[in-house]
Amino acid sequence: MSEVPDRPPRIRGSTRLAGVIGWPVDHSLSPAIHNAAFAALGMDWVYVPLAVPPPRLAEAILGLRALGFAGANVTMPHKTEAAEIVDACSDDGRMLRAVNTIVVGADDLSGHNTDALGFERFLRDDAGFDPAGRSALVFGAGGAARACALALARGGLASLVVAVREPSRADDLRAVVEDPSTAVRVVDLDRASEVRDVDLIVNATPLGVHGEALPLPPLGPGVMAVDLLYRPSATPFQTAAREGGGVVFGGLGLLLRQAAITFELWTGQAPPLPVMSAAALGELAEAGPSAEG
Repeated sequence: MSEVPDRPPRIRGSTRLAGVIGWPVDHSLSPAIHNAAFAALGMDWVYVPLAVPPPRLAEAILGLRALGFAGANVTMPHKTEAAEIVDACSDDGRMLRAVNTIVVGADDLSGHNTDALGFERFLRDDAGFDPAGRSALVFGAGGAARACALALARGGLASLVVAVREPSRADDLRAVVEDPSTAVRVVDLDRASEVRDVDLIVNATPLGVHGEALPLPPLGPGVMAVDLLYRPSATPFQTAAREGGGVVFGGLGLLLRQAAITFELWTGQAPPLPVMSAAALGELAEAGPSAEG
C-alpha cells in the first residue's frame, strides 16, 4: 500500500510552481494529488489553488510566466475562455474548445485538454471497457460529455445516445464526434428511461450532487455505469446501478488519469499513480461527504 507523505512541502526560491485556476477552487483535490506526487519523487515543486474570478482570467493566465509558474490546471468556469487566451492549443484543446492544462514554455503558453485521453485511459486501464462495436448513453452535452463522446468514438463505439434538456445543446457534441462509424442520437433528458440495450451509461452532468435522480433506463448486470462526480461518494445513479447488478465507477478514476497526464506534461516524468490515488482518497475521507457544498 502506498503511503502519502504527510509533511507539508518546503518552499524555497528554487521551488517550481504549479496550480489550479478556478472559481471557486477551495474544494479541489488537485493540490493534494500533485503535492503528494512531487513529494514521493523528491521533486522541488509545489502546487497551489488559485482562486480567479472570471473577469480576471486573462490577467491571471498571462501572469503565470512572470510569477515563475511551470504550468497550471484550469477548472470551472474557465476552460472555454482559457482556450482563447493561450498562445497555442493541442488538437484536443482546439476540437473541444476547452483547455484544462496550461504548460508555460520558454516562448509561449500552450493549452491542452486531457479529458478525452484521460477518459480513454480510465476505460481501458481501470474499468477494462472496450467501446469498440458497443453502445453508450451519455447524460449531458457540456465539455466533459463532449470529451467522453470523443474518446468513445475514437475507441470505435457503434452507437451513442445523448440525453439533454435542450436538443440544440448537443450540436457541438455531434461536431466533435465526426465519425461516421458512430451513430449519434439525441433524446430529451426525461425520455432517457426509454433507451434500451446500452452497454455503458455515463453521467456527465451535476445531477446527483444534491441527491437528484437521473431518468435511467433498465440497469442489468451487463451495464457499466460511470458517474463523473466524485462527491458525494454514492449518488442515486451509482446506487441504482449497483442494485441492478451493474459495474459502477465514480469520477475519481478519471480525475487521477487526467492528473497523471498533466504531471507528465509539466515534468516529463512518469506519475506515481498509487501515491496520487492514496492522496485523493485521504483528502476525500478527511473532508467528509458534505465538502462539495
